[in-house]
Amino acid sequence: MRTPRLRTALGMFSWVLALWMAGCHSPRRETPAEVTPDPPHADLVDEARGVAEASLGKQAKVLAHGNLALNGREQVLAVNPVAAGAASSAVEATASPIFVTRAAILEKNDSKWSQVLLCDEHLKNPDGYLGGSPAERVTGWRLEYRQDANEGLEMKFTPAEKYDAAHANAEQISGQNSPTFDVRWNKSAKRYQSYDQSHERYLSEVPSLETPQSILK
Repeated sequence: MRTPRLRTALGMFSWVLALWMAGCHSPRRETPAEVTPDPPHADLVDEARGVAEASLGKQAKVLAHGNLALNGREQVLAVNPVAAGAASSAVEATASPIFVTRAAILEKNDSKWSQVLLCDEHLKNPDGYLGGSPAERVTGWRLEYRQDANEGLEMKFTPAEKYDAAHANAEQISGQNSPTFDVRWNKSAKRYQSYDQSHERYLSEVPSLETPQSILK
């Protein structure tokens, strides 16, 4: 005759055995195959490169892209560097100077891209020439740029007419006496404008850069 203790032990063993048998017959879960994700922002990088080349040609280099003006719109800073390899293909803004013949900022609005700033022989936006721009044509520029967390992209353009394209760098550029033009996004005007030397106000655009003729008395 089985004792109560033996009956209890046999009952626990039967319960454990039943659980083990149920586990053996449970369907096995398939482990999903590992998927290698695409590089982050790969599509954005390709699009930025495409609009840069459409604006400045196949030699265009993208220096920065993203919400550069902090206005909620995608923008691209692209340049034509003076020498091959002088421009970085990185997409993060830096304060390091670069020497360019042309630069542009493209902005995306409702899936359409437009040029909101152009630096070629002059500095200009869609409303005209930037205030304080030199009337003389400039064939080369020293560009410094950085992304400020509060103010957005800041660019400093300095005419650099004389340089050695094969060894262009900050020490060898011979334009130290040329004026520097500080260009930023004016949140009130909603466009890139030049900032005055005292850093107190933005300068309005001018329709023409013609040098007025001297009046002889």
